[in-house]
Amino acid sequence: MNAFAFALRSLVRQPARSALGILGVAAVGALLFDMLLLSRGLIVSMQELLDRGGWDVRVSAADLPGSGLRVAHALQTADAIARLSSVQAALVIRAATAEIDRTSDRPFRASFQGVAARSTDPAGSRLRAPWTILRGRDAGSAGEVVIDEQMASQLKIEAGSEVTLRASCIADVEALPETRFQVVGVAEFPFQTTNERTVGGTLDALNVACGGNVDDDADLILVTSRGNADETAADIRALRSDLRAATNSEVVGRIQQTGFTYFRQISSVLTTVTVSFAVLLITVLLTVSVNQRLGEIAALRALGFSRMRVVNDVLCESALIVGSGGLLSLPLGLLLASALDRILKAMPGIPVALHFFVFERQALIVHAALLLATAIVAALYPMQLVSKLPIAATLRDEVIG
Repeated sequence: MNAFAFALRSLVRQPARSALGILGVAAVGALLFDMLLLSRGLIVSMQELLDRGGWDVRVSAADLPGSGLRVAHALQTADAIARLSSVQAALVIRAATAEIDRTSDRPFRASFQGVAARSTDPAGSRLRAPWTILRGRDAGSAGEVVIDEQMASQLKIEAGSEVTLRASCIADVEALPETRFQVVGVAEFPFQTTNERTVGGTLDALNVACGGNVDDDADLILVTSRGNADETAADIRALRSDLRAATNSEVVGRIQQTGFTYFRQISSVLTTVTVSFAVLLITVLLTVSVNQRLGEIAALRALGFSRMRVVNDVLCESALIVGSGGLLSLPLGLLLASALDRILKAMPGIPVALHFFVFERQALIVHAALLLATAIVAALYPMQLVSKLPIAATLRDEVIG
């Protein structure tokens, strides 16, 4: 009988202790798997979110968009950027606050995103908005808008309905008349937060909603390169040294330095604690099992089992416990990650489409490597016990006892 078969028989003979060990490893392994998903989850999710629309360079007036500084003369700037040989298209984005009228309740606040595309390529001049249409079609004229799913549900409207709003493009205190727009589609806005409501349309539609008070500034200019985002960003910086042009990877790097480091540190600490607990748990279980079978092991040695054979039996027993628990930990970890992700995404200011836990093949490989190391380290002390076991003394103590 080989070492694995012998170790499996030993585990079957002690079902309660074996089940306890496997469940313990499964719980610890699930937490370990989640911490590995968390370590890079936000970075991977943010990168996917930025790459989703095909815009690979972002131009703003500050290092990070959303600082309040706007790109001056945005349409002229976008025209100049679009004429660069490395640029395929540019999209100007301007945001304003708005109040949406409701018949049975007071108005609620929303964000109105106005966009305008610029390109020297006829194929690239077609409007490619930073949102994704779920139902209906995209807004194409000054009298059309798209709304988010939450607003459509609350207002009980769909494509073809009308919505009345008041936009504020200069100051929140300005009093503007009501403007009616036709809702032509329901869209997903990738950077919309959980409790935020968003309306999207052309820059002309935003200008109409603001009563013609929109200046020529913009919050952001999205750029699609012709293949080399780094080259495009360099060309834009050479064109306008006062602006901040960054590729999606550079934006993620900046955000990682300013905000995502915290989650990686938390993940590293919890991973260390989790692995330590797993090693302690398996070491205790194997040590108790070996101590209860010292007489049996001594008898096997007397019958001709070599020292290496009994050591391998202990190692295989550890591998079976950790391996079984590790396989069980994967579905448990995914279920736990889904629940934790929903909880963390409820924090204010977190985009709905952003995820804290993202599956990566690299995380699965590291998870397997850590569990393998756990099985080996946890078996070291029990392996030392059986390798140095005095056969004659143990058998005499077993008989006397």
